[in-house]
Amino acid sequence: MTSTHEIRPDLDEGIDRKVLAQLRSRFLTLNAGRMARAVEGLTPRQQSVLALLPLFFHVNHPLLPGYVSGSTPAGLANFEPEAQVLAEAQRLTRSFSYKPRHGNPPTPIHGLFLMGSLGTLAQADQSDMDVWVCHADDLNEAELGELRKKCQLLEAWAVSMGAEAHFFLVEPNRFAQGGRDTQLSSDDCGTSQHYLLLDEFYRTAIWLAGRTPIWWLVPVYEEARYAEFTHTLISKRFIRADETLDLGHLAHIPPGEFIGAGLWQLFKGIESPYKSVLKLLLTEVYASEHPKVQCLSLRFKRAVFANQLDLDELDPYVVVYRRIEEYLRGRNEPERLELVRRSLYLKVSRKLTTGQRTIGWQRALLERLANEWGWDQRQLALLDSRSQWKVRQVASERRALVNELNYSYRFLTQFARTEQTVSLINKRDLNVLGRRLYAAFERKAGKVEFINPGIAPDLAEDTLTLVHSPNRKEPGQFHWGLYNGSLTALEWEHFAPIKRSRDLLEMLTWCHRNGVIDSSTRLALHPGSSDLSEFELFNLLGSLQQTIALPLATVDEEHLLRTAIPDEVLLLINVGVDPLKHHRDLNILMTTERTDSLSYAGVRENLVLTLDQVTLNSWNEVMVSRYDGPHALLDCLRDYLNQLPRNQLPRLRVRCFCHNRAQFIAQRVEEIFDTAQNLQLSQLNHRYLIQVQQHYHVMELAPGQANHVSLPSQQALVDYLSEELASYSPLHLDAMALEDHDLAALLPMGLPECVQVFYRINEGFAELYVLDEFNALWQQRLPFHDEQSLLAPLQRFLQSIIYRRDALSPLDPQQPSGALQVLYYQLLPSAGGRARRVEPRPAPQTPANKPFYDVQAIIGKGSPGQVGITLYCNQREFSELEFGDQLFAVVAQEIVGQRRETERYRCYITDLDLSGLLGDVQSPSNLYLRYKAELEQALNQALNQI
Repeated sequence: MTSTHEIRPDLDEGIDRKVLAQLRSRFLTLNAGRMARAVEGLTPRQQSVLALLPLFFHVNHPLLPGYVSGSTPAGLANFEPEAQVLAEAQRLTRSFSYKPRHGNPPTPIHGLFLMGSLGTLAQADQSDMDVWVCHADDLNEAELGELRKKCQLLEAWAVSMGAEAHFFLVEPNRFAQGGRDTQLSSDDCGTSQHYLLLDEFYRTAIWLAGRTPIWWLVPVYEEARYAEFTHTLISKRFIRADETLDLGHLAHIPPGEFIGAGLWQLFKGIESPYKSVLKLLLTEVYASEHPKVQCLSLRFKRAVFANQLDLDELDPYVVVYRRIEEYLRGRNEPERLELVRRSLYLKVSRKLTTGQRTIGWQRALLERLANEWGWDQRQLALLDSRSQWKVRQVASERRALVNELNYSYRFLTQFARTEQTVSLINKRDLNVLGRRLYAAFERKAGKVEFINPGIAPDLAEDTLTLVHSPNRKEPGQFHWGLYNGSLTALEWEHFAPIKRSRDLLEMLTWCHRNGVIDSSTRLALHPGSSDLSEFELFNLLGSLQQTIALPLATVDEEHLLRTAIPDEVLLLINVGVDPLKHHRDLNILMTTERTDSLSYAGVRENLVLTLDQVTLNSWNEVMVSRYDGPHALLDCLRDYLNQLPRNQLPRLRVRCFCHNRAQFIAQRVEEIFDTAQNLQLSQLNHRYLIQVQQHYHVMELAPGQANHVSLPSQQALVDYLSEELASYSPLHLDAMALEDHDLAALLPMGLPECVQVFYRINEGFAELYVLDEFNALWQQRLPFHDEQSLLAPLQRFLQSIIYRRDALSPLDPQQPSGALQVLYYQLLPSAGGRARRVEPRPAPQTPANKPFYDVQAIIGKGSPGQVGITLYCNQREFSELEFGDQLFAVVAQEIVGQRRETERYRCYITDLDLSGLLGDVQSPSNLYLRYKAELEQALNQALNQI
C-alpha cells in the first residue's frame, strides 16, 4: 500500500499549481500500472493494436490502417509518438514515414480512453477493446461521417490482428449535458444510464493519449461545486484549457437511472445471470443510498487524493466487490454474499486448482481473495469443474440465481413506486421485463422448469435409468424416477433419483427442454407395471425434439406485449398404455382399418385411454397436460379449443406409439381436432366454465345487478358474502342482518376493479376483511403484533397474484399500469363493540431492499381424483409426490431452520398458482385468499408440532 499523503486543494483556501500537478501525476501513475496489466494479458499482435491506435488518430496517411481521406479529422491533442510506436508502424507499413506537425495545427481528437475489462482482474483472452474517441464540438456532419468510417476500418483491421475493438465517438461538452446518440460500450443499454456510465468511466477507463479529465482535479468534497471549481481552475489559469476535457460530474444521480440500469442487467441476467449479479447488486447498493449516493468513482478519487494507489485494491472488480461485501455484511446476508463471490470467481475464470508454472497477477490476486473468503480446495474444485456440472449442481445454483433475479425485480418495482419518478416508458419496460422473468422463471402447474440459464454449458448425461415404480408415499399410486447411470432392478432403489414425476411425458419433456437427454444419451428402461417399450420411448423423445427445436430463440418484445398463445402442440396418445390390454372383453382379432378407434369393433369402447399434450407457446413456455379416464379425449379437446387464439392456429402434431392400432388411433384423433378447431375459428364463441370444488361454486350475476341480502344468521351472511362472484355485484343490506357487526361499516364501501383490505384490532387479535374486485368477502382472524407484520404478508401475496393475473392480459402501450389497485383501511374504534368509522391507511411500507422468505404453493392435479400440492421454499421444491402426508411437517421444519430469530411466529404463503385447477383464466382474488388460508392453517398446525 502506498503511504498516505492526502492532497486537499480548496477554493476557499487557495489552489496550488504544484498540488494539481501532483494529483495529475498520481492518476497517471495508476493509469500506467493498469495499462501495463492490460498489455501483459495481450498477444504481441494485440499489443500492437493498442500501441498504434493513438498514432492512427493523430495522422492521416494512405498507407496506415483506417485511412479514409485527407480531410478526415486527425490530430490528437498533446500527443507526439514515441520512437517505439513509430518503429511498430514501420514494421506494419515499411514505407511509412512520420512527419512532425509544426506550428499550432488543429487537434480535433481530444482524447482516447480504453473501457472494458482490459487491465482488470476479469481480463481474458477474448476481452474486447471499447475505445472512447473524444472529439471537438465543431466537427460538421461530413467530418463526423468520415471519422465514423475511419473507426469502422480500424475495427476491421483490429480483427485481422486478432483483436476485437469497438470505437465510440464522444463529444465531451454534449456528453456532459447528458446528450449522446448511440451506445458507448458493447455492454451499454443506451441513454438511460448517463451518470452510471460516467461513474463506470471515471473508475475504470484507461487513458491512452490526449487530454486528461478535469474531473481528476476536483476534490470529492467539491463535487457539488464542480462547475464553480473547474471554472476557477481554467479562468485563473491554474491549468491550460487544452490540457483537459470535461465529461461532467457525479454530485447527483437521478433515481430513474437505477431503474434503467437494473432493467438492463435483469434482461441480460435471464440468460447470463452470473455476469449480471455484480452489477445488479451495485445498482441495489446505490439505490439504497439514494439520494446521498457515494458512487464508486468518488471513492476511487478519494483514494487517489489520499495517495492510496494499490493496483489490487483499486482494481475495478475488486472495488465493486468490496462495496457489495460491505453492504451485504451490514445486512447480515451471507448467502447473497457467497453468490456474489462465486459470480466474481466465475467471471474472472482463472482456475485455482489448475497448477501453473507462472503465476500472473490475476491469479495471485484471486488466490488472495479466495483465502480471505475461507474457500478450501473442495469449494475451488467444484467451481473449476463448472463445465462438467450436471443437473443436481445446476438446480442448486439456479435456486440462488433465480432468487437474486426475482429479488432484484421486486426491489426495482418497489423503488420505482417509492420514488414516483418513473416515466411511462420505464413502467412499460418494467412490465415487459416482468413478463420476461415470468416466462423464464415463474412456476405454474404443468409448466416445465428450465433449470440452466447460462449456469453450465452442457447438462447431457451419458447414461440414465428410467424407472416406473409404486410410490411408497402414496399407497396404490405409481410414479416415474430418473436416475444417473445404468442401474439394474436391484440397484436403483438404493439411489436418490435426479427427478420424480407422476407422468412420463412430464419427465421426458423436462429432460429434453433442459438438455439432460440428447442424441448420445443411453437409456436403461424399467417399465414396471406400464406397457412402455423402448421403441415407444425413443419415438416419444423424437417427437419432442421435432416439436420443441432447441435452442429456443429469444422472445421478441411484440410477443410479450400480447398474452401468450400456443405455437406448437404435440398430442401423444396412450403413452405407456396398450388399449387392447385394458379392454380384455373386446374381440382383439377384429383389427381392420375400417374399425373406428373411438368405437372399437362395433362396441362403444374408446381406444383413446390417455392423452398427453405438450405445448410450446409464444413466450417460450413449455407446458405439459395429461388427460385420462373415459372422458380424456373430450376434456383434452375442450381445453385445447379454449386456449386457441382467434384467427391463428398452432402447429398441431398427433402421435401414438402404443402396441396396437397406433397409426389409426392417431389419424382418427387428428381428424377430430382438425374439424373441431376449424369450427372453433368460425362458429364457437364461448369458454367452458370450470368448477373447482362443489363448495366453491360460482354465483352467476349480471354485471351491476344488486344482490339484496336479508339472512337471519350473521355467520350465514358471512358465508354467503364469501362466495366468489363472476362479475362485480354491489350490495344492499338490511340493517337488521348486520346489527353490531363490523360488516355494517365496510360493506357499503365496495368498489369495482379494486381490492380493499380492512382491519380492526381487538385485544391482541386483528380481524382482517378483504373485498375483492367483484365485491366478494374474505375474512380471517389473526394474532396482532403490529400493523407491519399484519399487513405486509398479505400485501406480498396480493402483489404476487396480481403479477400472475397481469401476465394473462395484453399490455396497452398507452396505459401500461392496468393492475388492480389495493387499498387499506382501519376500522375504528379498536376493541369490542361496533365499528363506527373507517379510516384510509397507506399501504404497508416494506423497504425496497428488505428480503423476505418466499413460500410458493402450486396446486394442480395429483393422483387420480385428488388435488396435488407442491410447495417451494426460497426456490427449493417440496412435493406430495416425495413427502406424502408429511409435506407440511417437512416444510414447517425447513422454514424454522432458515429463520434467524428464536421467536416463533406464523408461516405465510407468499405466492399461489391455481392454473392446474382453473386453467389460464383470471380467477377472483377471493378464491386465492381462501386457498391461502387453508394452506397456512395446515402449515401453522405443523409448525406448532415442532
